Amino acid sequence: MLIKLDNPASFLRSIEIISELVTEGRIKIGEYGLSITAIDPANVAMVSYRIPRSSFSEFEAEAVEETLGVNLDSLKKVLKRCGSRSSLILKKNGNLLEIDILDRIKRNFSLNLIEIESEDKKMPNLEYSSIVEISSIDLIASIEDCAVVADACSFEIKNGKFIIEAKNIDSARSEFSGDEVKIQAEESKSKYSLEYMQKFLKGAKMSEKTILRFANDHPLKMDFRTEHMELSFILAPRVETED
Repeated sequence: MLIKLDNPASFLRSIEIISELVTEGRIKIGEYGLSITAIDPANVAMVSYRIPRSSFSEFEAEAVEETLGVNLDSLKKVLKRCGSRSSLILKKNGNLLEIDILDRIKRNFSLNLIEIESEDKKMPNLEYSSIVEISSIDLIASIEDCAVVADACSFEIKNGKFIIEAKNIDSARSEFSGDEVKIQAEESKSKYSLEYMQKFLKGAKMSEKTILRFANDHPLKMDFRTEHMELSFILAPRVETED
């Protein structure tokens, strides 16, 4: 197995984000390209990351999908050694993941591959009544507003508008009409942790648009897509209980 990325900056940013949710992960190399799917230890959030085969300048893989167990924090530290003009080569050598960074000189790192005991995960196929496509800049600003006043916020579709709102002692609210966002939705409302969403939204800086999928008291799916990658998150709802 040998794969090469001529511009690994997006890969680094994605690994940085994923490593905030999970410390270890399975990198899968197969017919599609490269993928990582993992769930956080609290079973609250899930992440899926995919780079299509076409994004690699070199891609040599076995006929059967290979799975590489890696410490994501260690991988992140190595990837940070890439410069703005570096190319990156990943290759498997026995129980090692060898990483070549090519720029003015060639540098090599080796990471031990690890066994990951948790079950292999796949992104679930969930049904959503509401789909919203929003500017990533606007979404980041609205979530940051909410984080000033509370630790959770609600996503709501009401009267054809998309509303992001947080209420505690104080409150914050952003309202979007169909002129500002694309809305395909029924009226619905669900509440989510801002701590997790702030981690997810680091991925929004790589994508001009963010796609949100949700329903009443239902998990949120947040998608960031570019020509060269797909980064998706699922977040469990914050369900209020009455005493």
